[in-house]
Order: sequence, then C-alpha cells, then structure tokens
Amino acid sequence: MCWRRTLGLTSISPGIAELCSEWYGCDTTHASDTPTTNTHAANVHVRARRQRAAILAVQLLAVPCIEGQQVDQAANLRVAVATTPLRIDGALNESAWQLADSITTLTQVEPHQGAAPSARTVVRVLATADAIVIGVRADYADGVGIVSYALSRDAVLDNEDNIKIVLDTYRDRRSGYVFAVNANGARYDALIAGPGESENANWDAIWEAATARTARGWSAEIRIPVKSLLFRPDLTEWGFNIQRRIQQLQETVRWTGAAQDYKVTQTSRAGVLTGLPSFALGVGLSIRPSLTVGGARDSAGLPLRNGSHGSLDVTQRVGSNALASLTVNTDFAETEVDTRRVNLTRFPLFFPEKRTFFLEGADIFDFGLGLSGEVVPFFSRRVGIDDGVQVPIRAGLKLNGRSSGTSYGVLAVRTGDTDTLNTGTQLAALRVKRDVLGESSVGFIATLGDPTSRAGSWLAGPDLTYRNSRFRGDKNLLIGAWALGVGRSDLRGDRSAVGLKIDYPNDRWDIAASYKRIGESFDPSLGFVPRSGVHLVAASANWQPRPKQPIAGMHIRQCFWENELSYAAGLTGAWQSYRYFMAPVNCRLESGDRFEFNIVPTGERLAAPFEIADGITLPAGAYHFQRYRIEGGLAQKRRLNAQATIWFGGFYNGHLTQYQLTGAWKPSALFTLEFNGEHDVGTLPQGHFVQDVLGTRLRINVSPDLQFASFLQYDTGSNAFGTNTRVRWTFSSLGDLFVVYNHALRTRDPVTLRPELKFGSNQFLAKVQYVFRY
Repeated sequence: MCWRRTLGLTSISPGIAELCSEWYGCDTTHASDTPTTNTHAANVHVRARRQRAAILAVQLLAVPCIEGQQVDQAANLRVAVATTPLRIDGALNESAWQLADSITTLTQVEPHQGAAPSARTVVRVLATADAIVIGVRADYADGVGIVSYALSRDAVLDNEDNIKIVLDTYRDRRSGYVFAVNANGARYDALIAGPGESENANWDAIWEAATARTARGWSAEIRIPVKSLLFRPDLTEWGFNIQRRIQQLQETVRWTGAAQDYKVTQTSRAGVLTGLPSFALGVGLSIRPSLTVGGARDSAGLPLRNGSHGSLDVTQRVGSNALASLTVNTDFAETEVDTRRVNLTRFPLFFPEKRTFFLEGADIFDFGLGLSGEVVPFFSRRVGIDDGVQVPIRAGLKLNGRSSGTSYGVLAVRTGDTDTLNTGTQLAALRVKRDVLGESSVGFIATLGDPTSRAGSWLAGPDLTYRNSRFRGDKNLLIGAWALGVGRSDLRGDRSAVGLKIDYPNDRWDIAASYKRIGESFDPSLGFVPRSGVHLVAASANWQPRPKQPIAGMHIRQCFWENELSYAAGLTGAWQSYRYFMAPVNCRLESGDRFEFNIVPTGERLAAPFEIADGITLPAGAYHFQRYRIEGGLAQKRRLNAQATIWFGGFYNGHLTQYQLTGAWKPSALFTLEFNGEHDVGTLPQGHFVQDVLGTRLRINVSPDLQFASFLQYDTGSNAFGTNTRVRWTFSSLGDLFVVYNHALRTRDPVTLRPELKFGSNQFLAKVQYVFRY
C-alpha cells in the first residue's frame, strides 16, 4: 500500500516521493530510474540512493501527524462578496458571477472513479450581507439530454439530474446541511445524520432556488439565508462540497472525496469555502404565527368538531451557533399522513418523525451506532401522538446548538388531555455530544416523563462512536458502543440495554457485526423498543464488485452478493428467531435497471400463540421455513418506472406468497402518478388469509412553489379506504398556505364482516403561516 495514501498525504517533496518510489512502490518513477546493465554501476547507484533515502527518512519523521488525521491541503474555493443586488432567476447574468472564483474540476465517482466528467460543470459562490449564494452551470455532452421530472418540495432527486450542495458550517467534519435542486427548480433539503452516512430529509429550511435552461444544458442559483443555518461565529471557512448527477449516463461527479467508498455527505472529505465575511444576523428573532380553520367529523352520526385555532412558533438565536425555540398550541395540520404497511410480524412498525418542531436539531439527538430501529432511546413521535391519535401540545421549549466541539439539545414539552385519555403531562429530553479525536464523539442522553402520566419515568445512558474515514489509507471504519438504563414505577427486573457495533461500510466490501442486550423490563416511555428480554446478534459480509467486462452479454454497473445474518435469543440463551438473507444474484445494469434473487432461511420460536391474521392463530412452538424472493426494477430515469417483487416459500407451518409492485408514471414535470400495492396470500393449517395494501399518489406540480397531491390508500387490515389531499402554496420564501382534506370510508361491517362502503370520518383544514425575521 502506498505510504502517502496511508498517511493521507497528497503533496510531498520530490525527495520524499523518490523515497516512496524506492521503498514502497508508489508511482513516482522517472525515466532516469530505469535499471542499468552494468552490475557495479547499478550497485553504486543503489548505495547512493539508499544514502539519500536515509537522509530523506529523517525528513519524513519530521512530517507532523495530528491525531491520525489527514495533513493534506483541502481543495478550497474563495467566496466573492456581492456588492450589487442579485436576482435569483437561475440565469447567472449578474456581473458579480463573472468576478468570482470558480470550481471547474469535478471528478467522476460513477461509473469510472477518478475519470474526467463527460461534461463541464462550473461552480461559483457569492456572499451577501445575510446569505450564501451558489451559482452552477451544468453543461452536457452532445447527444445527452436532461432527465428531470420532479417539481415538488422535498421530492427524491437522486434518480434525475440534480446538483447537491453540502455545507459543514461548524467545520467539525461530522455535521452539516444538504441542499439540492434539479433542472426544473425542485428543492430538496436535509440534515446530515449518522455522521454523514444518511440524511434526514424531513427537515425543512427557508431558502430559494431557481433554474434556467441554456444552449448547453442548465444553470441554477441557490440562495441560502444565514438565518436558516447555525454556524460557528468565529469561522471564516466552512466545509463545502458539490455533487452533480447526469442521469441519462448514470454518471455522478463530485468536487472532493470523489471515491465510491465515500458519500458526499461525509463532511470529513469536504473541501473548504474560504473568505467568508461577517454576516448580519440582526437580533436573530423569528416569529411564525399560523392560523388553522376548519373542522372534522370523527365518525358517522357525530356532530362536526371545530378544528379552528391559532398557534405560534418563536425562535431566538443564541449567538450564531445555537437556537432557542418556543412553540405554543402546536399544530401539525400540514404534515403528510403515514404510508400504510402490511405487518406480519409480532412487533410494531417504525415510522419516522415528520413534524417541524421536532426536526430542528434532530441530528443532535441521534444516539449510538447501528441501533437500526431496534433501540431508539428518544423517539419524538411518542410526544403528541398516542396510538395514532394526536395529543395536543400546549407548549414546548427547545435549545439546540454546537459550541467548542460540544453539541447539545434540550427539549421540554407540556401536553394536554384528549377527549378520552388523561394525557396532560410534562416531558423532557437532553442530549450532549462531545467531539473527540478527528471524527469521533462521546455523548450522553436522558429523558424524563411519560406520555400517559405513569410515575417515575426516566432514561439515561452514554454512547461512544469512533469513526475513521482514512482507515487503511482510504477506507471507512466505524466502531460504536452504548449503554442505557430506564426507570418507572411499574417496571421490575432488568431495565438496562447495551450494544456494540463494528462497521466497515465501503464500496467493494461492506462488512458489519453488532450485538445488543436488552433487559426484559427495558421499556423507555419516550423511546421505541419493539422487543425486549433478548440478545440480538447481527453480522453481514457483502461483496459488491464492479465488473469491467460484460457478463452474459449484459453491461453491469455493480453486483451485490449479500450475506446478512440476524439472530435473537432470550436472556437465558434459548433462541427466539433467526434470519439469513442471501443474494446470490443482485445486479444493477449500466442502464440503471436491476434484478435480484434471494434465499432467506428463517426461524421463529413462539412462546405463546400468535394471531397472524383475523381468526387465524399459530400455536406456540418452533418453526423453521425458507423464503425466496425474485425482484426486478426499471431505472427511475424512465418516464414509466416500476419495481416488481415476488416473495414465496414457507411461512411458519404453511406457505405465503407476496406480490409487491411500486412505481411511477411521469409524463411531464406537471403530472406524476405514483403507485404501490401488495397482495399477500397465506395458507396455513389453521386457515387461509389474504391481506392487501394499495396506494396511489397523484401529484400536480404547477411550479416548485405550488403543488397539489392526493394520496389514496386502502388496506384490508383496517378495512378502510382513506384519502389525504393536500395543496401547498409557498407564496413567499417566508410564507405557506396549506389546504388539507382527509376522508375515510369503512369497507367492511365491523360486526358481520360483510363488505360495505360507508362513511368513516372526514376533516377539512386550511392553514396559513408566515415567518417574521428580525
């Protein structure tokens, strides 16, 4: 292995480069270094080079090493200060753009790592008194067209042409913001989570973007007010990276960290924006009043319930690196409904948080490594939601920020009673995380209170995450450990949980192993734990080669030969379940189309009878069965794309076949039709069952600021058909109008179980909100 990659050095003196060539085989040879045929001359030549090498070795020892981190000079771009007004229209025709420094040297990540891009991309960054403005010109090679369909806010843009911006405003190499825009001007934003391994796309900020078509492609202007960001006040440099997707060629290019082992959200590999001015933040106060009008009828025969009310959200910046938030009479009328899913397991499903108040600073509350929904110490959906019923939030306070390498978040909420439940209580959460070493952290989390007012409820525990994105020179390695304890007046026995994970998430090899021990009485009131009283072990070793030659005549981009084992045992050692997921075939073609075949041996031990479906109960006992999956998908660059899946094989003591179909038809940017469906047919000695889930979402996107969406869902589990129709008009970067109509129909008589179609409930709400910033 080349020593300069191992040390993270990209710039070395010619003498040290010669030493590298002589002793370690780096590609630094010169024409004069060719072997000579004269043995004596060759020996003299070697002795002389070794003497020089000894001297150079002393120089090498003098090269400073800082906590094992890279010592190379990161790529940088100087920010130009705009002295004249900028119009955000995507045209890049103001004189300030021509005077600014630019990035023109993006590098391919896919399909050919390290190669030159197929077309030119030019990036410039300006600063105004209160904003960062990014300008991008995206050209195309001859014969390559733009692939762009989405117009709606927070649409998934990964499978169409887009520009993605990453900002690390603390320069901590762990956190940051993501802003993306496609050729149509659709906007996407997210918080970096995990750290850099994932994105929380439910977070929203106030910002602007506009695009324009050019003779060679398209251009974009992105304006991000600094009031929408938190950042270290003393910095004149931010971490910065940019990534471009050219969908027709399945090509991804990036400024820095342009390797398939890395994600653009890994800010440890970001470049640097230099020359940032002192921004004007004003008093840092934002006031967002909102008014909701409308009503609901919760079931047939009940009177109309008035749903009109006002609410208030106030934020105050504490310096530039912390934000204090107050919410009063919080309203979540604009939040989209959850997607219905079939659940044939004994454990509850995990649904993500979508509410604005809880999403601000949500990355700070992330805890531990590799918890994967099996242990979530603070699950904010426990606040304000009880078994799917919205619980009023009377008031909430929150403080989150970062200072001197420490991240912190504090949350306190007062809830009110519902019509049928006494849910009025105080709830609180605390998270502190300290940066250590180069990319690692150590932290602590605590919660207090119970949504149903059970006494003495608390949770507390530490976590440690070691992260190294330069392991073996250029690989990722993560190691995490955590421990938690809970208390509540009704809990007895073991109330602790501990865990450990080692993860090597890289492009060619993705290898991981984890262990969790969850006590039988570990039941956090503000957390999510689907099963307790278990040892959970998981291990995976996935080989993901990129074939250089066609296989069976197919041009394959990458194959994923997966081996993933999960095993659960009781605290006494008796096994409870196991699952071994194998993918002997899983390939993605150069076109973006894909196909997969899986074999999944599974085991379940039922300690008690389990009702798998209405009227069908499996007896206690041990079950061993084998499942199979065949799956194929069309590339999402196509106007009509879909993925079809068939699961079949054994299921407990019988058989189960599952047909799943998801896809979208995108005839134009104006109109999108998404569809998903699942049809399950189970045959067991105890009976026969059929379960269906159907969903269709129609989107009409008039512009990036005006969208209509109607989501229709039906499932046999609840015997209900529901619609969620939502109009969002962003009439200003600071203001939104939402119009929401929900309607539910009952499809089966709850007593006789005969099919019928009767009114279930409905709701109509209109909400307007506007932010006043000072």
